[in-house]
Amino acid sequence: MFEQLVTIICNYVEVEPENVHPESRFMEDLGFTSFDFMSMLGEVEDEFDIEIDEHEAANIRTVGEAVEYLEKLQAEA
Repeated sequence: MFEQLVTIICNYVEVEPENVHPESRFMEDLGFTSFDFMSMLGEVEDEFDIEIDEHEAANIRTVGEAVEYLEKLQAEA
């Protein structure tokens, strides 16, 4: 899950995969804008065949938190 998410992240911001860590913050560390983040969530929904709640997604700050949330969604599906 983490590796797949890193690949998607690298499609949206100019960062090398080896520089993306679970504690990396989307906005502060990886340079995401709100638009980049929401666009990426759309791709994640398609990739993993899940539906992301926008209010819950707004609370996600780090890559690790995103992975935990996505794993939870997949387990519920």
